[in-house]
Amino acid sequence: MPFVPPARKKLKITISITISLIIIIVLYRSLSRASIAKSLPKSTNAKDKWLSRPIFSENTDKDDNIQHMQKNLLEQLEQARAQIASLEDRLRALESSTSRKYPQVKYLNYKNRKRILITGGAGFVGSHLVDTLMVQGHEVIVVDNFFTGRKRNVEHWLGHENFELIHHDIVNPLFIEVDEIYHLASPASPPHYMYNPVKTIKTNTMGTINMLGLAKRVMAKVLIASTSEVYGDPTVHPQPETYWGHVNPIGPRACYDEGKRVSETLSYAYAKQENVKVRVARIFNTYGPRMHMNDGRVVSNFILQALRNETITVYGNGKQTRSFQYVSDLVNGLISLMASNYSQPVNLGNPVEHTIEEFALIIKKLVGGASEVKQTDAVEDDPQRRKPDITRAKQFLNWEPKVHLQTGLYRTIDYFRRELERSDRFQKDSRKYFDSPFFERSDQSKLSLVPDND
Repeated sequence: MPFVPPARKKLKITISITISLIIIIVLYRSLSRASIAKSLPKSTNAKDKWLSRPIFSENTDKDDNIQHMQKNLLEQLEQARAQIASLEDRLRALESSTSRKYPQVKYLNYKNRKRILITGGAGFVGSHLVDTLMVQGHEVIVVDNFFTGRKRNVEHWLGHENFELIHHDIVNPLFIEVDEIYHLASPASPPHYMYNPVKTIKTNTMGTINMLGLAKRVMAKVLIASTSEVYGDPTVHPQPETYWGHVNPIGPRACYDEGKRVSETLSYAYAKQENVKVRVARIFNTYGPRMHMNDGRVVSNFILQALRNETITVYGNGKQTRSFQYVSDLVNGLISLMASNYSQPVNLGNPVEHTIEEFALIIKKLVGGASEVKQTDAVEDDPQRRKPDITRAKQFLNWEPKVHLQTGLYRTIDYFRRELERSDRFQKDSRKYFDSPFFERSDQSKLSLVPDND
């Protein structure tokens, strides 16, 4: 949930108590008036007469007294409403004027503080990179078109003096002054990059040209986020950076695979011709919080199916292998690569290899439940073996993954569980609202329709 400052919490509690006291006082006075009215002398027919008469009758003194009492009661209710409205206005004013609380960031002077651009910074990996660089004290500019990225991933930095969010598609040129560029923008999961293959190719070619052109103009260092997909369905195992790959150029994954290969080619063309400082990271399978729940990748698919007690579907015979690294390890590798003087491609991944079938059983055990593991039809051009050779990363970056698979999966499962609970609450309240014939909602219902931050 969003962070609420202690002062605001105290004010909300004070306002709630004040409103409750006002309501209690009004009810007490109304009951007192009623008891006084009952204690007045009774006459058999007179009582029935003034009870049956209109409120504003002026025929008798008793009616005048009742009318006066009712008028006073109405005035008190109006005063109570006015006081409540005033308190609500004060609360709104306080909420708008109270400064937000951000994670603690390190102070850097102007010599050490860098202006860093992250394309795709609202995405899964990009948002974690934003967190790390912000905490280190740098100025971070996020550029994202929100095709797969989400504002929720970076909203905890909105309004911070070191943070800026720009809604922009890098297929179009961007003019900005920066010191470093992390070019992460591109759909990365098969369902997303296959949804619009032409757009995927444009992002990885025209978008990369725009970022390299920007780096050339402002003399910035640029890191290109490539992928293990450049190796295709490899014939060499494990895959070193010197391996040229085995890729189908017209297959369903080609828009992404070949797009990234062209992106690397462009990078080294700019480095050779324009002296642009480039770094290329070939990223292997990564998982962690803020993954898109329906991105179609192994980790998200298996966790989601297990949490819903659905059948865990394994494509093909399940003997394909993958290696999984936690997102914080990847972020550390990207920052180390950017800070290094090494300009050749570097694999960033976990060399611990698991079969897909084995991984499905691990997820089932950690989540629990009654899900079954079932094999289904194989996917076209699905790589059969995938394991990085990280010798270069160890030698030139002094980097290797540190987060154990089980530790990372526990964190990821916890995130997915909270996202499912939040999604279920939203859908439940939405149905209540839209099924209502009069579209009436309480304040609590209105609040629950707004997605919160768990």
